[in-house]
Amino acid sequence: MQIWVGLGNPGAQYALHRHNVGFMAADLVAELHGFSPWTKKFRSLIADGRIAGQRILLVKPQTYMNDSGDAVQQALRFHKLEVDALTVFHDELDLAPMKVKVRTGGGLAGHNGLRSINAALGSEFRRVRIGIGHPGNKALVTNYVLGNYAKSEMDALADLLGAIAAEAPSLATGDEVRFMNDVALRQQQP
Repeated sequence: MQIWVGLGNPGAQYALHRHNVGFMAADLVAELHGFSPWTKKFRSLIADGRIAGQRILLVKPQTYMNDSGDAVQQALRFHKLEVDALTVFHDELDLAPMKVKVRTGGGLAGHNGLRSINAALGSEFRRVRIGIGHPGNKALVTNYVLGNYAKSEMDALADLLGAIAAEAPSLATGDEVRFMNDVALRQQQP
């Protein structure tokens, strides 16, 4: 079993924030792969399903970003899983908009959701880093991250999220390189 966590902040007012792209990815994975309806458990919304023969529990912590680690730790502990079963989908300032990179471990890049998970579980979990780009000035970061995607970005965002969901089987079977390549290829298709 794997636990895939989409990071975001709960509430309709945050739904289109760049910081919530992890929630958006989890929603589309659940929809495309026919997961169970979302239910409440582990201070989160969870949905259960299978991708490429792998059982996946999708988790959207409802604790706000700064306390995501507690919700994630509860899910792992309940299912008696180690941190190597965890994949976290999150926004990444230091990656060009609409780009996706996967890696295990690494720094926190000032991301409060990652910081919370790192404090609870350590840093050796797999991350699906979804690029949102940097506003160019450090003073603008908070408003940028907590701002909605622009209307001009919506088509590209839909393409990106669709590609992530469609290529999820490669992620489920541990082929991160194929996942990244195939997501990029799908985004290039007209």
